[in-house]
Amino acid sequence: MNEEKKGIGLVALIALVVSSSIGSGVFAIVSDLASVAAPGAVILAWVIVGFGILMLAMSMSNLVDKRPDLEGIFAYAEEGFGPFAGFVSGWGYWLSAWLGNVAFATVMMSSIGYFFPIFKSGQNIESILVASVVAWALTFIVNRGVESAAILNTIVTVCKLIPLFVFIVIGIILFKGHIFTEMFWSNVHSSFKFGDVMSQVKNCIMVMMWVFVGVEGAAMMSSRAKKKSDAGKATILGLLSLLLIYVLASLLPYGYMTQAELAKLNQPAMVYLFKDMIGSVGGGIISIGLIISILGAWLSWTMLPGETLMLMSKRNLVPKSFGKPNKYNAPTFALFLTQALIQIFIFSLLFTTQAYNFAYSLCTAAIVITYIFVAAYQVKYSWQQRGLQKDSIRQLIFGLIALIFEVVGICLAGLQFLLLCFIAYVPGIFFYAKARREGGHAGLSKIEKLLSVFIVVGAILSIVLLVVGVIKV
Repeated sequence: MNEEKKGIGLVALIALVVSSSIGSGVFAIVSDLASVAAPGAVILAWVIVGFGILMLAMSMSNLVDKRPDLEGIFAYAEEGFGPFAGFVSGWGYWLSAWLGNVAFATVMMSSIGYFFPIFKSGQNIESILVASVVAWALTFIVNRGVESAAILNTIVTVCKLIPLFVFIVIGIILFKGHIFTEMFWSNVHSSFKFGDVMSQVKNCIMVMMWVFVGVEGAAMMSSRAKKKSDAGKATILGLLSLLLIYVLASLLPYGYMTQAELAKLNQPAMVYLFKDMIGSVGGGIISIGLIISILGAWLSWTMLPGETLMLMSKRNLVPKSFGKPNKYNAPTFALFLTQALIQIFIFSLLFTTQAYNFAYSLCTAAIVITYIFVAAYQVKYSWQQRGLQKDSIRQLIFGLIALIFEVVGICLAGLQFLLLCFIAYVPGIFFYAKARREGGHAGLSKIEKLLSVFIVVGAILSIVLLVVGVIKV
């Protein structure tokens, strides 16, 4: 399984993890955290989130190594809990993946607006036209070959890390310990108050969890790796790189400005913070870095949803036509279907942000559901292998911690988002049933019909709650 072949190498896989995760979030996280927490609480939150995400990454790495026959992150749900679970995991992952690209479009154009004010809103006709051209260009690049796109992504990742490195170095040079420790534990009081600090930590966790979406990039693309084992290594190395970048980028500013000053910065906060540090050139450097960063993440998230549909089609979770590869082994139909949906949402921004806000809200929890299935299968597989593999108990513990972390995370984010996810799965059930018939099955099984009815009822309930204002997006 590990012999060399044409495909994506270790460095490119690490770059995929880093690039998929680092989009626009790291450039805004300074102000996002400062608006809810003091530096002491931020440190505690990073310890909790870093440990939880590390356990998830360890679980992914273990499963990639131990079950190299399973391709695609959703395959763990299918293997452990049946094809319908695989569909739920894969469909939710696909939705979450491409909807994030709509956010990349608006944020990137707003960043270009730092140099060209006509694009500053990110939602006018000029911004949407340019963003549409970029989106289709990235789709055509990936359609010419995923491996080639991964090499390009590696170059873009290096370019995006340079401005972040410069920001961190300057942040270290300008760091003042007395500012950092002045209001270390509380928004109001300098003394430690457990209840207040824990409330801040909770708010931080909600912000921090989402900046690691994409850490599964190498595991998702493991079928295209030169060596399957490289995907597991890349997941861990990529995560450790992300943790270092995120922790430094979010904590160093507390030693330059007070929490109140950081919280008032315009978004993306890093642009205006670096402008304050070294002048207008600083804002320009970070704006360029942000544009490159978004392009890199956008390229990664153009590859991942297409790859998801292709792998799902191979396992009869969506119709075969969704994943039919072209001569470059790229899933043309999946790529262009996904891009067409992105285009619809981008154009909707001309008239209202409600459609996008609604769709994005109902899918924010979907990727956590995918992570929960990964952790749950890690637990199940490790339990099955107890006594057969030396590290089975250790891996079982890793999986349990990851599972608890993700379940708590979705509860903190709000169970209303989980309820909204039901809406996103309703159209997918039709394609799942069609795929099962294509694969020689007699449509949905009795338990799958029961689960489908449950999802439809949940979708109807969530729509009613939306209409009456109980659920807000």
